[in-house]
Amino acid sequence: MYEELKKVIREVPDFPKKGILFYDITTLLMDAPSFKKVIDIFKEKYENKEIDKIIAIESRGFIFGAALSYVLKKPFIPVRKPGKLPAETVKKEYSLEYGTDAIEIHKDAIEEGDRVLIIDDLLATGGTAKAVVDLVKEMGGEVKSIAFVIELTFLKGREKLRNIDIFSILKYDS
Repeated sequence: MYEELKKVIREVPDFPKKGILFYDITTLLMDAPSFKKVIDIFKEKYENKEIDKIIAIESRGFIFGAALSYVLKKPFIPVRKPGKLPAETVKKEYSLEYGTDAIEIHKDAIEEGDRVLIIDDLLATGGTAKAVVDLVKEMGGEVKSIAFVIELTFLKGREKLRNIDIFSILKYDS
C-alpha cells in the first residue's frame, strides 16, 4: 500500500555484520516529503483512537514518536537503555539470542489505566517491543497498539506480541 516509501530507504548489505541486509531509515528522514508521509500515515491511523500517551523506544523510535506526539497532542514518553533517564525508573530485562538486555522508563510515566501507543522504527524479532509491552502492563497501563515504520516479517516478531494490535507501514519478507 505504501510501497513507494521503500524507494527512499537505503539497503546496506553486510551491516552490522556479514549476511545482514540493513534497512537504513536515515535516507527516509532526509527526504522531507517521505518523512511527512510516514507521520501522516501514523496520524491517520491513530488520531481517532483512545490513546492517552505515546511511548517511543530508543533511539530511532524517538524520531517518529516525538513527531507523532506533537501532531496528536499526546504526551511523549521515552523508553531507554539503563542509566540514561535522570529520575527514578522501572527496569525490564529481556532475553536476546545471546544474553540479555534491559530497558527503563520513568517510574511516574505511566499511571493506572493509561492507554498507550508504543512506536519504534523497526519490528525484527520482537524482543524489545515485548519488553516494553510487559513494562507498561506491570505499571498498570494498557497497550492499545504498537506501530512500526518497518517490519521484517521473516523474523516473526509478531509471534512475541500476540493479542496486541500491530501496525507496520512497510513489510519486508526477506
